[in-house]
Amino acid sequence: MITAIVLIDCAADRIPEVAEALVALPGVSEVYSVTGTVDLIAMVRVRQFEQIAEVIAGGISKVPGVLGTDSHVAFQTYSKHDLDEAFAIGLAEAD
Repeated sequence: MITAIVLIDCAADRIPEVAEALVALPGVSEVYSVTGTVDLIAMVRVRQFEQIAEVIAGGISKVPGVLGTDSHVAFQTYSKHDLDEAFAIGLAEAD
């Protein structure tokens, strides 16, 4: 699996619509609305390297409201925790 992290600038008044359009694209697994110098971050996960260009240049960049992208291909994943567990809501009961 090849992962790309795509930083996205978009029209401020279109952030929710752009995010929904992006997450509907094949190859886009998640889209985060974030603070900072970009508006959205999309996680792209594909099986073949060539598919990255299809998803980013052929899909993400063409969504109305997207003003620009900055893409980063991941070489290696380092994870200490199960992401689902890390973001789980609630506290364990005390004994």
